[in-house]
Amino acid sequence: MSSKIKVLMVDDEERFRETTAKLLNKKGFITTIAKSGEEAISIVTKKSLDVVILDIKMDGIDGLTALSEIKKIDPDIQVIMLTGHGNPLSADKALVYDAFDYLNKPCDIDILALKINDAFASKHFGAKQKDKKVKDIMLTIDDYTIISVEATVKEAVEKLMDSFKVSVISDKIMKAGHRSLLVFDDKENPVGLLSINDMIQAIRPAYLSAPKPSTADSVQYSPIFWEGLFFTQVKALANKKAGDLMSDAPPTIDKNTNLMEVADSMYKNKLRRLLVTDKNRVIGIIREQDIFFEITNIIL
Repeated sequence: MSSKIKVLMVDDEERFRETTAKLLNKKGFITTIAKSGEEAISIVTKKSLDVVILDIKMDGIDGLTALSEIKKIDPDIQVIMLTGHGNPLSADKALVYDAFDYLNKPCDIDILALKINDAFASKHFGAKQKDKKVKDIMLTIDDYTIISVEATVKEAVEKLMDSFKVSVISDKIMKAGHRSLLVFDDKENPVGLLSINDMIQAIRPAYLSAPKPSTADSVQYSPIFWEGLFFTQVKALANKKAGDLMSDAPPTIDKNTNLMEVADSMYKNKLRRLLVTDKNRVIGIIREQDIFFEITNIIL
């Protein structure tokens, strides 16, 4: 595909402009260069192009202004904003002006090439798909199971069991099997998470985690060491408070976050769920199974 793609590389940094153009040519793109927004607009007026790589901060008219003018000349041309002065505000403006994508410099040439191919496919085949946002697949707070910090573990277990009985909710694939409860304080703020794993951790006697050597080490492999221990520890757990067992509340993420960013955050930080916010107010939760369900929707 890349041998067919005509690219305009626009940047006022000569070394970066020339080097990037050479690398793109080596990858099979037909690359034209421009050193300013004005020159880019002139070239787009005269020449048939597929993709423009456009720096935001340049002498003369800036990249966002150039983007707007380029789109007036050729609404179908795809523009990738590339800048060393990136910030969320300029990224949002670039997307409002119908940029295809927004990347920070320095940018890996393989990533840039991939984005160029995607932009070309979008122009000629309408191939660009809009990823869903967190808000599209999250569970709302009303759909999730919550409990007070003062509730007992017995009450928590009952609520968890109820969550497994619910199989379908509106257009979601599954609500069943949360495997955790959101714990709220008396001001209705989420302060923690009580999961099945938290309960398993809580039933383990403290001496099993004591520094070695300990008394437990000398007897724990005896056949009678474990006998009855599970039952007695679980019974003792029943009346403890949820607030005493809970782990920290999950980190938060904005409702408009792209799903790839969510997947990346979950993977890098080894998270199974994130709280979803709208203007700092918690409105829902997104879980790893919600991401999995979306994967199945795309593949199957």
